[in-house]
Amino acid sequence: MKFLKHIVFFGFSLLLSIGYAQDSVPVSKTTLAPKDSTSASSRPEDSTSNATPLLYKLEIFDKISMTAWQNTKQAFSEADSLDADVFLIHMNTYGGLVVAADSIRSAILNARMPVWVYIDNNAASAGALISIACDKIFMKSGGSIGAATVVSQDGKAMPDKYQSYMRATMRATAEAQGKDTIIQGTDTSYVWKRDPKIAEAMVDPDVYIPGLIDSTKVLTFTASEAKEHGYCDGIFNSLNAMLTDQGVSDYETKTFEPTTMDKILGFLTSPGFQGVLVMLIIGGLYFELQSPGIGFPFIVAVGAALLYFAPSYIEGLANHWEILLFIVGVILIGVEIFVIPGFGVAGVLGIAALITGLALSMIGQYEIQPPEGAPVNLAPLVKALAVVIAASVLSFFLSIWISGRIFGHKTRMFGSLALDTTQQVDDGYLSFDNTYRDVIGETGIAVSDLRPSGKVEINEKSYDARALNGYIEQGSKVLVKRFETGQIYVDLTETE
Repeated sequence: MKFLKHIVFFGFSLLLSIGYAQDSVPVSKTTLAPKDSTSASSRPEDSTSNATPLLYKLEIFDKISMTAWQNTKQAFSEADSLDADVFLIHMNTYGGLVVAADSIRSAILNARMPVWVYIDNNAASAGALISIACDKIFMKSGGSIGAATVVSQDGKAMPDKYQSYMRATMRATAEAQGKDTIIQGTDTSYVWKRDPKIAEAMVDPDVYIPGLIDSTKVLTFTASEAKEHGYCDGIFNSLNAMLTDQGVSDYETKTFEPTTMDKILGFLTSPGFQGVLVMLIIGGLYFELQSPGIGFPFIVAVGAALLYFAPSYIEGLANHWEILLFIVGVILIGVEIFVIPGFGVAGVLGIAALITGLALSMIGQYEIQPPEGAPVNLAPLVKALAVVIAASVLSFFLSIWISGRIFGHKTRMFGSLALDTTQQVDDGYLSFDNTYRDVIGETGIAVSDLRPSGKVEINEKSYDARALNGYIEQGSKVLVKRFETGQIYVDLTETE
């Protein structure tokens, strides 16, 4: 069958191309080692070495997303390979995905070298979590840090189970910085370097800290407030001023630059472009079903599917089973259309599998299944489903409209689902047996009484007939006079 051959070729081409793409594109892997307090800038310099100390800088100026996490992994990997002495994050963000921020936080806490952050105005929400994980926090005058309440896509606070996990994460991150030893005379005390209660107050409005925050507000620090309470190690009007103050202005600076491939993958995995690709996949398959052989629509569908799945597969968003789910969905729809009459279970399952495969390939599994202890987050899945369904519906309507234009159907959008032409008599469309006209003038025998209707036999064939005048007895010879409204009219012959 043509369709099934196309699908087999489609699936084979897709899987083969994705496998080749994965083998062809190097993916950076980050091995996180425990932070070594005797290495990097905290270790004594080797007097026999003339190497210039290295400061590695990563800029985070956009929303904290999975792309930011991918960039962070690559940045730490490169910094490790270059044996950087200090890792600096230059930040200005209003937050983003908790999952991505938690991954970045873990990378910072497990980094080999000291990690600093310079907050250039904003470190809100997920940005605050990342900043608290750093060994040193520096802020620009007028900057702010805090407001880490977990919110939904529309800005509303999520249920308490989400806030509970975020509160614990913020406390644990602050505790990871350890305690300072305070010696006063003969007394020794240990004070948190960053008070975990303050970190929790940045999430929960119910946390009350006397003299600092009311129990009805989420905590956000200005630069001076953060420094006063141990959440800022210095306030500087510029990054260069901070570097000079910390004695690293003469360090060689290496700034992370996403490769061209990273930028292309980031564009290809953006929701907007993936929505366009979904339209091309659905539209290409629709037009391929309308035409014989493998043609341009099939090539468009395969190309769009490759551009859709390959980047997601390389970035770790799509798995093999999600791609196979999409292919199985296409096969089931084809079987429903070409093999099974009507539209039933196979068609419904095919549509569900196709949409689910496309949607799941847009998001990573950790966006739905966060680290152990965190609540399940269905918001990314709902967003992905909305993009896929909207693009599919739009593509379906556009395909019908374009199909009508190409093939000359100038009817309403669903005109092909019902007849919109009339069957004219002049074209040979009749509601009766046209051979009745051929017996006009012929003679026959009445095989039943005509009162006035009955049966007559003409040339050994039976016809329905009607008497023109009165009553005609069975066995009488009759002559066909005319034909009207699907019935012949007869009269007695002159011999009768």
